[in-house]
Amino acid sequence: MATIERYLVHVGWAYRMAGLTDPTSDPLVKFERKAARNHLGVRQRQAHAIRFKGDIADLDSPASGVCLAHLLKACRRDELGLRDAALLRIAYDTAARRSELVAINVAHIEGPDSEGAGILHIPSSKTDRKQAGAQAYLSPATMMAITRWCKASEIDQGPLLRRVTTHFDGSIDGIGAEPLHPNSITLIYKRLIRQAWEKGLLGQMSEAELSRWCKAISSHSIRVGVAQDNFAAGEGL
Repeated sequence: MATIERYLVHVGWAYRMAGLTDPTSDPLVKFERKAARNHLGVRQRQAHAIRFKGDIADLDSPASGVCLAHLLKACRRDELGLRDAALLRIAYDTAARRSELVAINVAHIEGPDSEGAGILHIPSSKTDRKQAGAQAYLSPATMMAITRWCKASEIDQGPLLRRVTTHFDGSIDGIGAEPLHPNSITLIYKRLIRQAWEKGLLGQMSEAELSRWCKAISSHSIRVGVAQDNFAAGEGL
């Protein structure tokens, strides 16, 4: 419903700026809007969180359930898995939105420094109205994941996170030149959760529970997980 509301606001604004009658104020549109709110509801469902070690009581506890650690273990050992691992680690380190993740260019990454860490330069983002850009820390583990992916894919410039095509039997077909589509981020997360389940990394999770998890996962899930991990560690959001 929130997406519909945003579209209506933008459409109304565009018509008013053009000196035209705002079609969203029409009685029929208002009626349909009310009907949609009644049918869909107005409460926003937050995406299930993907925390680093899952929903644990103690930070020293072993990883549990659907979590970043298990998704990393579930990654394949070929180019597709290397791309997935780089994506997961970058997403967790930076808490970047899907639009920011797919826009990452090799030139945006600085490092590694003497300790193996790096910096991601984010030219612009959804909330960056002044286009001032931002920077995000990349851990040594993330920099290593990026290096492995770039070496295997022979990427030294242009988009960092690209589509990896596979044959019917799952073997690698090739690596595209264009960046991933933003919508693919959610699909990748869901695929990795299923891979983790198939490898027995998610404990006694039933197939029905797996389906519920996948349905509740979105491209925001790691961002939500980062926020929850920071809160659990007593850090500011």
